[in-house]
Amino acid sequence: MSITIRPYQEGDAHDIAELYNRHRDNPNPVAGGITGEELERELAERDTATFLIAADDGRVVGTFGLFHSTGRRSARAGELIADMFFVAPAYRNGVITGRLFTEAVEWMMRCGCLVLRLTVNPANTVAFKLYRRVGCVSVGETVPGEDGNVELHNYIPLILRSVFHDLGPEAVAALGRLSSFGNVTDGRDGELRSDVRVVDGIRTVAYALALGEFQLTATIDVDRGLMLAAELTDPAGSTRTLRIAEPPYEIRTPGTATAHRFGDHGLTAELDAAEGTLTVHAEGHHGPVFVSTWPSAEADRSAGWREGQARDLEITPVEHGVRVTERAGGNRVTGTLTLHDGVLGQDFEFTTRPGRMFQTVGLRQGDFTLTDPDGTARQHPIGTGLGVRDTSEVVAAAQTAPAGSTLAWTDGTHRVLLPAGHPVRLITATLVERHLEPDADGTVRLRTELRTGADRPARTPEAAQPADGQRKLTVQATAGGITGWTENGAKVLRSPAPRSRVFGCNPHWSAGAWVTREHHRHSPATGLGWGVAADREWEQKHPLGLAAPQQRISWEVTAPEQAAEPVRIDIQAPGADEEIVLWLTPDAPADTAVVIDSAGRRRELATGDFRQVWAGAAAIRLGSGQWLHLAPAGPAGTQEIVLRTTSAGLLVGCAAAATEAAWQLSVHPAPAI
Repeated sequence: MSITIRPYQEGDAHDIAELYNRHRDNPNPVAGGITGEELERELAERDTATFLIAADDGRVVGTFGLFHSTGRRSARAGELIADMFFVAPAYRNGVITGRLFTEAVEWMMRCGCLVLRLTVNPANTVAFKLYRRVGCVSVGETVPGEDGNVELHNYIPLILRSVFHDLGPEAVAALGRLSSFGNVTDGRDGELRSDVRVVDGIRTVAYALALGEFQLTATIDVDRGLMLAAELTDPAGSTRTLRIAEPPYEIRTPGTATAHRFGDHGLTAELDAAEGTLTVHAEGHHGPVFVSTWPSAEADRSAGWREGQARDLEITPVEHGVRVTERAGGNRVTGTLTLHDGVLGQDFEFTTRPGRMFQTVGLRQGDFTLTDPDGTARQHPIGTGLGVRDTSEVVAAAQTAPAGSTLAWTDGTHRVLLPAGHPVRLITATLVERHLEPDADGTVRLRTELRTGADRPARTPEAAQPADGQRKLTVQATAGGITGWTENGAKVLRSPAPRSRVFGCNPHWSAGAWVTREHHRHSPATGLGWGVAADREWEQKHPLGLAAPQQRISWEVTAPEQAAEPVRIDIQAPGADEEIVLWLTPDAPADTAVVIDSAGRRRELATGDFRQVWAGAAAIRLGSGQWLHLAPAGPAGTQEIVLRTTSAGLLVGCAAAATEAAWQLSVHPAPAI
């Protein structure tokens, strides 16, 4: 075995695509796999800084990429985003992983990009612990968002480059003898928690690095990406303060400018004055109905759909909207954004082709229709993985709707219609990338029609009596939820209690039903999480009631002994300002049937057909052959149900943007929807 680490070369793309397609646990999965051409295009569109290959006698067995953008996120000045970090399973117990990471960090130090960002599924405990061992810290969210990941930062390149000139020859020699960063940093545990400490109002993280027998300690300002202080302790125990060199870049921090609002007819557009993201809200809809990123004047700082960057924008009012201009060097982008009579207009002029532009439709229930130029229409329920494969990991593999197509989304009350004058990429069923193709006069003209106020069709649920028999339900404070529920001896929920296991992107699954506070289901930065419980102990108020006073959450179960009566779960969270969610892991087969009420329309689906769907009510076929029915107990309001398929099984979240919520659960011989 002869392992070499080298930069990407022309012709590698097909081998890399085959490597990813062979292994389902690759970090950038796309249903059906990707082609070499798509991988090559993806590397070009991400404005790749460097892409490293691990080869065994010429055969690709590992990869590590550093990018300015990944589609989802965009790096600030001085930062790079690590992604496509993958090593074939047969090579994971060797040195390849450490060598790839070390060479990537050394490359960053040479090129002057000094902060490394990466995302990881915390339920992948092997990868998560590896990143912690090589100095990655948590400075933001400590629970996975909708994409299942948390973001980690690594400041070792910044630290070493900032003090290298003042280390002294012996410490520099010790640094040169290092072959891996695995034994350099202080031992951070494998738990998912914030490493930030607020000092004098500044968010900081501390590092302790072992350079042979020398000890280097440093403090980082995480918001400005700057070194605040550093000290070096020599083998004799003598400590001195190190001089810190300024980084070769300047971080732009978000301003506090007031958002600009405009619109009419029940629609309100809001422009984020710091990053240029445009959000459209409609009366009666929870969350935005449409979000559009800003096409940056700097192609390598293109906004991601989950994260934008602070920009220097000039904003002036115009009739029915605003005019926005960004200048960067000799480049300029000007956008005239208007919302009038239900039409969102976005006209752009630019000196050099700007960065990518992503648009998200915020309707979670209802139908999506794609009409081809020849009039052929394809309709399917709104959901991730339904009708349109999810290519959010590799945007270049997205389905392209040709020029002349029409894309339409409706939930019966709201409608979003996008006529495609030029090709449009469908990354998911509700996420598109717009091609900024100018007309003959050099102006790009995008139009999106938004309608609100239509009547959602009323539907009468099918009559179905709950199954009869005896019910047994157990709530345990140690597990934080319902650990056992049987109807006439048949299991309703799955639970590993008294143990804790991984479920989907939740590394600490312990109950079959539990309650958490989460970010808004429509949050562009995170979306709804995965039910990772806060590190707080629950108290047993009574046999079927739990409380977590520090989180200000309590909930109780009303469960009559006779199964003919439904179970009711009431939740109170007086401190909640976003979502309170009742999570469930039904005792259902890996591939099972579900029936949902999607915007008033009954839909029958199989869990193998989607990754995520939202519903007003849902019925799930259990392993016993019976059906678990879930619905709000009373008027729906903002109460809504999400169903996610995972390799561990089906995860269901009953979400409410309120301080109180109530849900009704029952078991039926047939779907009660």
